[in-house]
Amino acid sequence: MMRSLFSGVAGLKTHQTKMDVIGNNISNVNTVAYKGSSIVFADLMSQTTQRASGANAATGTGGINARQIGLGVKSGAININITGQGSAQSTGNPFDLMLTGENFFVVNDGTQNLFTRDGSFYVDGAGNLAMTSTGYNVMGWKVDPETGNIKQDTVAALRIMSAENMTYPPEATSLGTVAGILDKNDTDVTSPNGKSINLGFYDALGYYYTAKFVFKQSDGADKNNYSVQLDKILDSNGDEVPLTGATGPLFGTAEQVQFLATSLQLNTSNYQWNGQQLQTAGANPTTIADLGVIDWNDLNAATTQLDANGNAMTGQQILDEVAKVYGYEGSTEEFLQLATITDTATGNPATPDSAATTHKTVLEMLQDGSFATAFAAGGSAAGGKMEIQGRVYDGTTISFDADNGHFNGMGGVLTQATSTLYLSQLGGNFSDIVIDFSGVGMYDNKGTSTVGADSGDKEGRGAGRRLGDMIGVSIQNNGMIYASYDNGMTKLLGQIATAAFANASGLEKQGDNMYAATLNSGAFDGIGVDVTANGGYISTGQLEMSNVDLSSEFTEMITTQRGFQANSRIITVSDTLLEELTNLKR
Repeated sequence: MMRSLFSGVAGLKTHQTKMDVIGNNISNVNTVAYKGSSIVFADLMSQTTQRASGANAATGTGGINARQIGLGVKSGAININITGQGSAQSTGNPFDLMLTGENFFVVNDGTQNLFTRDGSFYVDGAGNLAMTSTGYNVMGWKVDPETGNIKQDTVAALRIMSAENMTYPPEATSLGTVAGILDKNDTDVTSPNGKSINLGFYDALGYYYTAKFVFKQSDGADKNNYSVQLDKILDSNGDEVPLTGATGPLFGTAEQVQFLATSLQLNTSNYQWNGQQLQTAGANPTTIADLGVIDWNDLNAATTQLDANGNAMTGQQILDEVAKVYGYEGSTEEFLQLATITDTATGNPATPDSAATTHKTVLEMLQDGSFATAFAAGGSAAGGKMEIQGRVYDGTTISFDADNGHFNGMGGVLTQATSTLYLSQLGGNFSDIVIDFSGVGMYDNKGTSTVGADSGDKEGRGAGRRLGDMIGVSIQNNGMIYASYDNGMTKLLGQIATAAFANASGLEKQGDNMYAATLNSGAFDGIGVDVTANGGYISTGQLEMSNVDLSSEFTEMITTQRGFQANSRIITVSDTLLEELTNLKR
């Protein structure tokens, strides 16, 4: 039989194999991250009819090349263009990921790790990041609970939406900042009620509260000093939080004295004091406030005094009536803090900055009866008038440089810039808050103060937070996965690991866009590498398209068709020659 027949058959088979490769490439032209293959031909062994001979110096003849007749063609190798980057296809799905570079995603089918360039992922019912086509878990590194950083250890399934990740825990506020302009000509600052600011804060359970502070200007010659005191604390419903559980001042120190020159004037035409009773003036007086029935240890306790509607009044309501008569309606606390200040040596009225003074507040005078005596007919304060030199409060002071208005210290200490709100005294879930006042300045702002308070320091640390619910997940270009929460926080959930191989073309296709490691690709160490370590990165909302080039494939198809056609002609011609040979017997 003729050798050309078998050469033709070998050519047909080999070109058919090449057509199979081309057909598979074209069929996967839209397969996500498909890597095109190509075939390389190699000639079969050759039959040697005469071996080569060397030159003969004795006879002067040259050497003769070997005479070999080839026996056809075979498939030398089928190569995968595995490092060829496919084009990007935008999907808008944040869990669709595209790898740029030569690395592979690591996935697990429940028994073994496999590798893929297909980044079409989703979050399954258990909260795991998985492949949409197969459900295989995407593998990566978890967060070290001690450091909060990624721990590059043996890869594990990335469960990004576990129960613990769905919420971000609350945190109590620990730091606060007061900043802005305090204009000494602001009518709020100079008024008896002072300038109020609010500091919002959280307790350890994430409940929100508001601490109301008040700035009040000194009434003395030095207008550069201000008192700062805690007025009240309100919960998120606007209800006042009871402060009776505190064992000491919640803010600053107790018994601070500020200079305040004022007069308390009783309208003797309409009112009169009768011992411990404040009454209307006239022949038939009506008792407005009877101090003798007040339980001073429990001002909320009911008394025997009745209001105009016949209801029992509490001690606090009686004190409110007294404050109202003296022009402090709605400001009973401020009224009760007013104080007379006496020089201990001479017994004469004095200012708070005198060397040795003693003071007595309105509340103390109401308790010991001296207030009623002062306003009684023929009392020591003629005309029903009492001169007030100051006010007593729990809090601290803030001062400014008279020359430039810069913050100049707190509590009489030039180097002090902070004061503490000692909320831990209230028990429960409250924590102390250190408040920085160094950002306050005293400048002319056309009579308007801009001073305000914010939780947290100047960098936002220690602001506290409420419980946060997860509102989104984002994946960075290095594979790190972050969750965002509606309390403004973010949390690192894990990092997608990738695999790199010394010979990626040596990977073995497993179907479903999967590859498995082989002896020639190099082994996977079980840990993987950061995608950015080799200059690669991950793009979100995109998928890698097939790297098959249709123009090249159709060109290869033409040459393959012609090669197959030519080999078939070899068989036809060889058959004709054999036919002529068999006809010789005729």
